[in-house]
Amino acid sequence: MNPLIRIVIVCVLIEAGVSGVFAQTQDSYEYQSEFVWGINKNTSGGLIGGFILKTARKRTERILETFGLEIVNIKHPQELRINSFYTGNFFIFGKNNYLYSFRFQYGRDLILFKKAPHQGVEIKAVAALGPSLGIVAPYYVEYSVDNSGFITLRSQYNLNIPVDAIWGTGRLFEGIGESKLVPGGNLKAGLNFEMGDVKSAVTGFEAGFLIDAYTRKVEMMPGAKQYSVYPTLYITVFYGTRK
Repeated sequence: MNPLIRIVIVCVLIEAGVSGVFAQTQDSYEYQSEFVWGINKNTSGGLIGGFILKTARKRTERILETFGLEIVNIKHPQELRINSFYTGNFFIFGKNNYLYSFRFQYGRDLILFKKAPHQGVEIKAVAALGPSLGIVAPYYVEYSVDNSGFITLRSQYNLNIPVDAIWGTGRLFEGIGESKLVPGGNLKAGLNFEMGDVKSAVTGFEAGFLIDAYTRKVEMMPGAKQYSVYPTLYITVFYGTRK
């Protein structure tokens, strides 16, 4: 066989093989389900707003059905951390209750832009709603009863405790057994940006708006305005797996 013909045949075979591998790579990015977890930062929370879990499965080529759980700490808008006059420890001035929210969510993700294999960003529009369970836990402080520092008590903060007598917060989870439950609901909408370059791994962030509403006003700071609705902007950094 003519050497030139041999070279042409080899080139054709190599090109076909590369095209096949590329096609498999293209196909290999397709997925049917994913599971992610992440850390939430929002305008109604602290340095770390909370944690999220979310699972999704494809209903169509561009629509995913989602089930999620968010566990977050909601702060009163007027909360202010100050230092104890005696110890220098931090405590929240005027706070008498924590509000923890367990948000159960059902929703849809709409794929706006698909991601090319090993490059680019997949962008989804996100919408979800569901019931919320608010846990109202007492906020304990330690305070001096004789201004000497030899006798201190720990109890839920109330307006009768002088600010200059407070030494700091109570023990971790102290009073959690006295918590009360408040039902409610939540609704969120946002954009999801997935930037991982491996098919089996999911890495990215989500940003958007969420509103939490409860059946009654929640007292977190006696003497301050109380709220039953908590709107918030949020950003969540997440990681997970897909298949």
